[in-house]
Amino acid sequence: MATAAETSASEPEAESKAGPKADGEEDEVKAARTRRKVLSRAVAAATYKTMGPAWDQQEEGVSESDGDEYAMASSAESSPGEYEWEYDEEEEKNQLEIERLEEQLSINVYDYNCHVDLIRLLRLEGELTKVRMARQKMSEIFPLTEELWLEWLHDEISMAQDGLDREHVYDLFEKAVKDYICPNIWLEYGQYSVGGIGQKGGLEKVRSVFERALSSVGLHMTKGLALWEAYREFESAIVEAARLEKVHSLFRRQLAIPLYDMEATFAEYEEWSEDPIPESVIQNYNKALQQLEKYKPYEEALLQAEAPRLAEYQAYIDFEMKIGDPARIQLIFERALVENCLVPDLWIRYSQYLDRQLKVKDLVLSVHNRAIRNCPWTVALWSRYLLAMERHGVDHQVISDSSKELEELRAAFTRALEYLKQEVEERFNESGDPSCVIMQNWARIEARLCNNMQKARELWDSIMTRGNAKYANMWLEYYNLERAHGDTQHCRKALHRAVQCTSDYPEHVCEVLLTMERTEGSLEDWDIAVQKTETRLARVNEQRMKAAEKEAALVQQEEEKAEQRKRARAEKKALKKKKKIRGPEKRGADEDDEKEWGDDEEEQPSKRRRFENSIPAAGETQNVEVAAGPAGKCAAVDVEPPSKQKEKAASLKRDMPKVLHDSSKDSITVFVSNLPYSMQEPDAKLRPLFEACGEVVQIRPIFSNRGDFRGYCYVEFKEEKSALQALEMDRKSVEGRPMFVSPCVDKSKNPDFKVFRYSTSLEKHKLFISGLPFSCTKEELEEICKAHGTVKDLRLVTNRAGKPKGLAYVEYENESQASQAVMKMDGMTIKENIIKVAISNPPQRKVPEKPETRKAPGGPMLLPQTYGARGKGRTQLSLLPRALQRPSAAAPQAENGPAAAPAVAAPAATEAPKMSNADFAKLFLRK
Repeated sequence: MATAAETSASEPEAESKAGPKADGEEDEVKAARTRRKVLSRAVAAATYKTMGPAWDQQEEGVSESDGDEYAMASSAESSPGEYEWEYDEEEEKNQLEIERLEEQLSINVYDYNCHVDLIRLLRLEGELTKVRMARQKMSEIFPLTEELWLEWLHDEISMAQDGLDREHVYDLFEKAVKDYICPNIWLEYGQYSVGGIGQKGGLEKVRSVFERALSSVGLHMTKGLALWEAYREFESAIVEAARLEKVHSLFRRQLAIPLYDMEATFAEYEEWSEDPIPESVIQNYNKALQQLEKYKPYEEALLQAEAPRLAEYQAYIDFEMKIGDPARIQLIFERALVENCLVPDLWIRYSQYLDRQLKVKDLVLSVHNRAIRNCPWTVALWSRYLLAMERHGVDHQVISDSSKELEELRAAFTRALEYLKQEVEERFNESGDPSCVIMQNWARIEARLCNNMQKARELWDSIMTRGNAKYANMWLEYYNLERAHGDTQHCRKALHRAVQCTSDYPEHVCEVLLTMERTEGSLEDWDIAVQKTETRLARVNEQRMKAAEKEAALVQQEEEKAEQRKRARAEKKALKKKKKIRGPEKRGADEDDEKEWGDDEEEQPSKRRRFENSIPAAGETQNVEVAAGPAGKCAAVDVEPPSKQKEKAASLKRDMPKVLHDSSKDSITVFVSNLPYSMQEPDAKLRPLFEACGEVVQIRPIFSNRGDFRGYCYVEFKEEKSALQALEMDRKSVEGRPMFVSPCVDKSKNPDFKVFRYSTSLEKHKLFISGLPFSCTKEELEEICKAHGTVKDLRLVTNRAGKPKGLAYVEYENESQASQAVMKMDGMTIKENIIKVAISNPPQRKVPEKPETRKAPGGPMLLPQTYGARGKGRTQLSLLPRALQRPSAAAPQAENGPAAAPAVAAPAATEAPKMSNADFAKLFLRK
């Protein structure tokens, strides 16, 4: 029986026969090399063509294609010169590349791509022994993919001749199914085991393999069907009466599992079975069909997406976790890991599920071992693996070959530090452990467990020399270690060094030193400590003052630049506005024009709060003019809008309801502002919110002239306690914006009234945090702050639109917790943002000067200038016609400035005769 291996074994004889025919020794070597090249390719081709359903052809003989390839090899043997030019150059190139890859692997054995390329080239060259060794080395370091395993298995199967070779192939299959759960490998395993059915125990071996395959991947929705069918075909081929019941059992088991093409399997069972199908089988089949409909959306999403399909697998895993079937959960995790084997988070989630739910020792440790083989760079996977081995009582000899635990631990710490130095610091120019957490843990173990304070002090000296000497928390960690396991002299020495080196919180270090000397030191020690701390704090304060002055100068420069930009924009805007001014259009002074003028005047409502949206009547016009102030200025009126816009505004104005405010009900009314302008029906949306505080009498939303909601309203309650309770709803989010709720106070009578519910003075138990990422939520920040004390309150600062500003205030239970949190959290990185943490001490707000009555030098008292509710605006223009304006006498120039106008000049403007709105309109429209 001729096989590929026998053909390869007969090669030396062919080479020896071809030798005498060559013209020289060199030609003979080249001819042999060429024949080996062609023959190796023939072996590879024969291997792939003899696999699959025609597995039994391996024992019957060489296929037709093998004979053709062998004929090619014989032809090449008879005329080597014909192929010499074709293979020499390619072979030399491949040999050089093989040598380069082997050299590179000798330097770095963890280069995955080098392993793959080396195996590919060796296989191409026909170096079967070297290929086997290369694959063996790679499998010891890395788990192999499905493609690599199938390629290796096909090569080994093609060379297997006797029972020993078959056992070797079985061992390879066992290794392959442990790396990843792949249906194709299990199917190859089952088909190959069928070939050994004639050996001793062959039948039991086949059934064992298929049963293990079904328990492993039989639930696979799309690929499990092939395994079930292969197993049934094998059992059906055995002509025994007892086998019929086995086939029945396989059909019933398969129909109870949701798989694709279940309908065809059920029809096949009906056709195959001579007896009617039992009712229980039909019920299980219908139940499986219902389950299949639930799984189909997730399977179809996987089929439509492109690899690695991590998001689709995550959704599928979440669905399986809700159902809670352990077998299916394990299978979907394994399917996801086949395509996402380099995702550490997926391995962590899988191992965490096994640790907490299944708790099967062999399964848990196997998954942990595969996780570190796939992602050896992930520290979390290694720590979880060690914890799992400890949890399941694994012998220490399994974890480490040496019994000297202390030496092992020190060596492990040393290797970790060397790794960080070589692989992180030298390669990326960044510290892999900036806070020296590894060295701190090492020092604690040396001090507490080994009673070796000398080694612990050496480690802390190394920590401080790595740029940590400026941080107070590092010195206090060292001091606490000395207090627990050292002596007073070394504590004093550490604190003296800390006073000189600390730059972030020197006051705290000085306080700790003085506290220690007060309780344990002598008078001389106390005096030295006081002198050093006072000198150091004086120097620190001087440095801080210089830094503050520099910062203030920079801020002033920025303010000046901003003011300059503001003035430039204002000048530019005024220039544009001046260019756009056009003369008044000519209109007829008829009755309609007078009516239009009256409508224009009504378009400017009073800006006072109590008359929002009210339409002043003709008799109220005089009150509006008086509210403009003694200067005689009235509200701004756009005298020349298009007539269509006027008519539309007037119609809207007439439709708007009048909203009046009763100041006697201020105690039971709250003012609500900063609401979204896009809010539809504010009354209907706000009433359920405020009814939680008490009975609501009325909600008065404020609308503009066009009928648009202006973002604020008044809410009137029936009882005063309800209004007080409603104030607690301040800053509540409404449609994505913080709603401002404040007492209803007339600011014209109480100009100093301000609503600010937070303290603006120093609060030692409260922290101010800046530099937060905008995506940071309140829950995430609270989880971080809880590690340092009891959090009483936490507030994220937002703007009026509800968007975060990257600031927060955190209130702790006491000052000590807040101080500890400052030291631990200042400089912390949250989502790639470095935050700043300090004790809350807001800067003093600038109080605006009160408008008081001024007195000109040498003259009478001057009345304060009165503006509208919005202050001095751009549109507050004097609309008095030039024809009525009387030129005032030139003001006499005083010695140090213009002299004040005489007191009798004020009533001069009142001498003009009173005119109606129609009279004003005629003057403006006069040709």
